[in-house]
Amino acid sequence: MFVDAIETVAAFTRPIHSISRNYASTDVQLGAATLFFVNSDGWALTCAHVAKQLQLAEEINKKYEAFKNELASRKGEKTEKQLRKELERKYGYSKRTIVELRNRFMNCIKGELNIEARLHQTVDIALLKFQSFDQLLCNKFPVFPKDTSGLKQGKSLCRLGFPFPEFTNFTYDEANDTIRWTQSGRKDTPRFPIEGMVTRNVKDKGALVAFELSTPGLRGQSGAPAFDVDGKVWGMQSRTRHLDLDFDVDQEVIRGGLPKRVQDSAFLHVGICIHVDILKSFMQDNGVNFKEG
Repeated sequence: MFVDAIETVAAFTRPIHSISRNYASTDVQLGAATLFFVNSDGWALTCAHVAKQLQLAEEINKKYEAFKNELASRKGEKTEKQLRKELERKYGYSKRTIVELRNRFMNCIKGELNIEARLHQTVDIALLKFQSFDQLLCNKFPVFPKDTSGLKQGKSLCRLGFPFPEFTNFTYDEANDTIRWTQSGRKDTPRFPIEGMVTRNVKDKGALVAFELSTPGLRGQSGAPAFDVDGKVWGMQSRTRHLDLDFDVDQEVIRGGLPKRVQDSAFLHVGICIHVDILKSFMQDNGVNFKEG
């Protein structure tokens, strides 16, 4: 149903790869998000919460560098254990604290990375402007519907993003106590589509801002375009809501020939997508050209 549309949308949809680690851990955690280009000037759409995470990375990394530098400069004042505990309190570090976060924009541009982010004040939208690039690695762009009255209950849409990251081009550098990207390892991660039916509209203070799909948006699909069978973009994946079905289970079943007690509470996971009218309005407010049809 969406075979040709996925190929169309893949031409302008790109992944953002992320690696991170927590304090006192050498385990590298993988993450991903999605953006899609809207014109040849280097403008792209993603979620505001994705853009904020990108902006936060520099702050997180600088703070950890300051922690390491202070730890090294004060070495010998106290036992290392005492000094480390003192600095952990000062910097607010615990094993749940992310101390390093690094991002990569995949297959977006050639040249130096210089991005301006413009965030919507109330809705989960951000415009990213790739600036001063040598070449934009995208030559096809989305078409947004001119008439959006067809976005009703029962309409089938698909989202294309990058959950389940499989890239491996990273390492923990023990000598420098840091995580970094490497030249070796897998650099890409597979795209993943998921379809759903429009179920309800989502309003904020009486204004229509989003719509709900009958299937969840997956982690890594934040910022993914929501499109129809023709590849026309009707929205953007923002978040997932968890609706309580009130189907609580507490019963004994047989597994592997043995009795087992199962306790479970069921939820319906639905995707929330920013409405195309909001996307178009935000682009117009920022002087960003896009195609309608």
